[in-house]
Amino acid sequence: MIGWWRGAGVRVRSTVAATGLLAVLVVSGAFVGLAVVRHALTTADAETGLLQARLVRLAVTPEALERGDVGEQLRSVVGADADRGSHVQVVRADGRVVVSSTALQGQPALTALRPGEAGVARETVDLPQLDGSAPWVVTVLGAEVAGQRFWVVAAESTQDAERVLGVAAALLAVGTPVLLGAIAVATWTFVGRSLRPVEAIRSTVQGITATGLDGRVPVPAGDDEVSRLAVTMNSMLARLEASQRSQRRFVADASHELRSPVATLRAAAHVWRGQVDPEFADLVASESGRLEGLVGDLLLLARADEGRLVAAAPAEVDLDEVVEAEAVRARTLGGDRPGGAVLRVQVTTVPARVRGDAGALARSVRNLVDNAARHAGQLVELSVARERGPDGPVAVVSVADDGPGVPAADRERVLERFVRLDESRQRGAGGTGLGLAIVAEVVAAHGGTVRVGERPGGGACVRMTLPLDDEPDDGPDDGEEEDQPPSAASR
Repeated sequence: MIGWWRGAGVRVRSTVAATGLLAVLVVSGAFVGLAVVRHALTTADAETGLLQARLVRLAVTPEALERGDVGEQLRSVVGADADRGSHVQVVRADGRVVVSSTALQGQPALTALRPGEAGVARETVDLPQLDGSAPWVVTVLGAEVAGQRFWVVAAESTQDAERVLGVAAALLAVGTPVLLGAIAVATWTFVGRSLRPVEAIRSTVQGITATGLDGRVPVPAGDDEVSRLAVTMNSMLARLEASQRSQRRFVADASHELRSPVATLRAAAHVWRGQVDPEFADLVASESGRLEGLVGDLLLLARADEGRLVAAAPAEVDLDEVVEAEAVRARTLGGDRPGGAVLRVQVTTVPARVRGDAGALARSVRNLVDNAARHAGQLVELSVARERGPDGPVAVVSVADDGPGVPAADRERVLERFVRLDESRQRGAGGTGLGLAIVAEVVAAHGGTVRVGERPGGGACVRMTLPLDDEPDDGPDDGEEEDQPPSAASR
C-alpha cells in the first residue's frame, strides 16, 4: 500500500486525500448529527408527556383516590372515553390504577418509578401492550391532594422520532456517496488543470535533446509557483544552449583550422622522405594521417550536432551497391590475419533503395566494414535484407565478424563518442572511438536505428536499419564468398 501511494501521481494522491478526509468528516458529522437529533426528539416527547401529566394532576380529586369516583373532567383529560393518542395512568399509593386512557384500561401501572411530590422521573422502555415497534418515553410525575399521594404516568411514543431519524439516515446514505463523488471529480479536475502547465513543461523538456536546446517551455499566465518554475527552466535552457553553441563553435573552428597544418605535415613528410631518415618520415606521415582522420571525424560530428549531417536535397541511394563496393574495397586493402590465416569476406544482398546522403551512408557502411575487419578472426559477413518494420518496409544492413564480440553490457556504450573497449586501446590499432558514433549519428539523421548484437556462432553483429524508398520486384542476389585479407579499422 505504501509503495502504491508513493508511486501514485500528485493528482491521484490529492483526490484520494481530499475524498478520504471529507468522508471521515461527513461520516463523523452524520453520526453526531443523528445523535443530536435523536436526543432532541426524545426530549421533545418527554416534555410532551410531562405537560400531559401536569394537566392530569390538576384534575385529580380526593374522591377519585378514595372511592374511585372519577369525574367527567378527569376522564376527559385522561382520555378514558376516547383514544386521543396520549396514554396516561393515575396510580394511587397502594399501586392501584385509578383511571387510565382507553388503550391502557385494565392494564397495571406502566412503571415502578415513584418520585417524590412534584418530582419527575423518566425512562425509555418497550411497551408491547401498546405498540412494540418503537420505544416509549414514560414520564412519572409525583403529586399529592388532600394528604393523599398519587402519581401520574404519561407514555409518549418515539415512533415519529424514529421515522424522522430513518429519513435523515436514508438521505445521508444516499447523499454522502454523491457528495464524495462530486468532491472527487472536482478535486481530480481542478488538480489536473493546476498540473496541466507542469505537464506541458515536462513534455516540452522531454522533447528537448542534447542536439537541440533551442526549445523553450510554455510560461503560464500569472505569477505563481508554476510560472516562476517555467521562467527558471527557460533561463537554464538559454544558458545551456549558449554553452553548447560555444562548445560546438570551438570544435568546428579548431577542427577546420587543424586541417591546413595537418595537410602541410603530410606533404612535408612526403617531400622529406628522400632527405631525412625514412622511418622518421613514415612516422610523421602515419601520425599526420591519423590526425587528419580524427579532424575529419570531429568536423562530421560537429555538422551532426548542428543538424547539417544530411544533405538538404537527399538523393536515392542503392544500399546493395554501397555494401558491394565496400566489400570490394575491403578485399583490395586487406591483409593476412595473425597466424597466416586469410580473411574471408561473404556478401549477400538484395536490391534496397533508400533516400538520403549518399556520401554519409557510404561512410557509415565503410566504418562498419573496417570495424568488423579489424576485429574478425577469419570471416566478415555483409548482408542487405528487406524486412517489414512497424512503420513500413525497411532495409537492414548487417555487418558481422567472428571475432571476440562485444559484451552485452557495452553494446549500447560502443555507439557513444570516444568509447573504445579495453582490448582496442593499443595505439597501433588506430582507433579513436568515433567510428560507430558516426554510424549512429548518420543513421539517426536518416530516421533509422543501429543495434549491436551477437553473431550466431560467436562474434559481433551490427545491424543498421533504414526506411526503404521503393518496393522493387527483384529477388535477392546470390551470396558470394571469397577469401580476402581485411583492412585496418577501429571499433
